Amino acid sequence: MAKRKVLLVDDEVTVLLTMKAILEISGFDVDTAASAIDAKRKLKLNEYQMVITDMRMESDVAGREVIQAARTAAYHPAVALLTAFPLADEDWQDMGADKMLVKPMQTTVLLKQIEKLLESHSAKLARISSAVGAKKASAKKAAAPAKKTVVKKTAVKRAAKKLPAKKKVVKKRRS
Repeated sequence: MAKRKVLLVDDEVTVLLTMKAILEISGFDVDTAASAIDAKRKLKLNEYQMVITDMRMESDVAGREVIQAARTAAYHPAVALLTAFPLADEDWQDMGADKMLVKPMQTTVLLKQIEKLLESHSAKLARISSAVGAKKASAKKAAAPAKKTVVKKTAVKRAAKKLPAKKKVVKKRRS
């Protein structure tokens, strides 16, 4: 099985290195970024199955920028927001994150949440892909021209000449 590639984004070096080690020991291929700028560059250059980003880094909106960049990536990675300052569900969901991970967190809990997110995200992508495929097939079928029987005028005229003329039926009156 190929290693799943993760982009881990956090400006705290100790958190970044600790999480990188935990994920690598658990079989993930991990790239790191210490800023939103670095993360956005890596999102353009590589493909990731998941992006885990801190919220507050070089600015209060840096995590939001990383999430937006991940959401616009053509390969559609799962996105988790990693924060020590939990947000209301609607806030992190409105940003585009799939999951909020609150630090600090036990290693086993973290890994279970990441695995669950990857599974649900993979299923979501499969559903979207099959729905898009069905729509394309339906659109292709609808766009195909309907088969019409084309009859040339000369053929119609020839057929008309061969038909016997209609006889006029005259009813006689009885007296």
